[in-house]
Amino acid sequence: MSVVETPTLESLAAQLRGELVTPQHPDYESARSVWNGMVDRRPAAIVRALGTVDVVAAVSYARETGTELAVRGGGHSSPGFSTSEGGLVLDLSRMKGIWVDPVARTARAQAGALWGDLDRETQAHSLAVPGGQISHTGIAGLTLGGGIGWLSRKHGLTIDSLVSVDVVTADGRLVTASADEHAELFWGLRGGSGNFGVVVSFEYRLHPVGPLVLGGPIVYALDAAAAVIRNARDVLADAPDDVAVWLVLTHVPPQPPFPEQHWGETVLVVAPFSADLERGPGLLEPLTGFGTPLMSLHGPLPYTALQSALDGGVPHGNRYWERGDNLAALTDGAIDALVASAREMTSPRHEILFFPLGGAIARVVPDATAFGDRTAQWVVWTVAQWTDAAEDDVHRGWARGVSAALAPFASGGVYVNAIGEPDEKRKVAAYGGAEKLERLRALKREWDPDNLFRLNHNITP
Repeated sequence: MSVVETPTLESLAAQLRGELVTPQHPDYESARSVWNGMVDRRPAAIVRALGTVDVVAAVSYARETGTELAVRGGGHSSPGFSTSEGGLVLDLSRMKGIWVDPVARTARAQAGALWGDLDRETQAHSLAVPGGQISHTGIAGLTLGGGIGWLSRKHGLTIDSLVSVDVVTADGRLVTASADEHAELFWGLRGGSGNFGVVVSFEYRLHPVGPLVLGGPIVYALDAAAAVIRNARDVLADAPDDVAVWLVLTHVPPQPPFPEQHWGETVLVVAPFSADLERGPGLLEPLTGFGTPLMSLHGPLPYTALQSALDGGVPHGNRYWERGDNLAALTDGAIDALVASAREMTSPRHEILFFPLGGAIARVVPDATAFGDRTAQWVVWTVAQWTDAAEDDVHRGWARGVSAALAPFASGGVYVNAIGEPDEKRKVAAYGGAEKLERLRALKREWDPDNLFRLNHNITP
């Protein structure tokens, strides 16, 4: 009678084309670090995968040994889902292959690619997929949560341009999911986060964009913020899909090109956007021509420059606490609450971002994907950022206070990538309510009955 031996880390290492990093490895400290400096965990080992077979080996090892498994793409999970204390981290960051078909207008990208990687390759052909606005964010986590960016009012969420995925399942199989193959799994992966397997590659439909677009910040004094926000709200109420805008209550960075006399001031930044260079200036004029800004850097710029313009404001290693709130409408009361919260910021690094949805996002049938809420008119994303661990309670308290102030105006929905702290009620809302959540649970029972993939906003079997 043969005896099946329990796999060891040594046997796992022998199966890898990539590398196994343990605490004795000289790269261990850098390999275990993630974007959010608040998350400081020490995994038993890190698999630096180079391909799908490495992913299968890591998943199989975790399943057979009962080891907690964390999957890391860009490592931007604010709650720290991309690492584990004492578990196994599957690091996909070396799997960055990207293949663009400019004729078919599609791209296939491995799961370790960042948005900057994908943007550079697709923009070589003046094409793009709606995606994140921080170029060092991983494509995997953002896509599986839904994906919101500059192009979303025109072309929908990232998942609305997703054609297929290749995914390693909990039992170690590699399957393709699309509208024609494993269609229910494909439904769940579009908004269901990382609950059903490890996606190793994504195939996207691309859209003509760039290389130049209209964008860039217009900066207003905080005293003018309420009037400027009301104008943006009113303009967006009947704006065509070619018009988008993001607004940020923040501080002026102490560096050029911002005027030195305004460094450190709390301000409102308005960032109107259009990919239509011909019609865009006229479409955006109600936004770009409003009031008396402190300064304006708005105009034509490369799409890749716009996509990376915010990178310096959210560096790796600082401490972060994030939370999103969907608004049924941007009422005058909500605007007053936002401006009052900006006056109470406890760190010059804090930001309150808010932006309209609608357009192509809202025209997709709600049950077409697992994404939770397509009806929200506006989304608020509160980002607390600081560096001193002794100040954790102060800054998290401020961020929670912003959400509390907005509660009377909230729609009840929330974006899964902006849940923030694990919260059962918000998780149900992020997955579209009890009925849609039960459909996701059925998928979980089929594809991951033992809940191997549980480091996420988890859907329990």
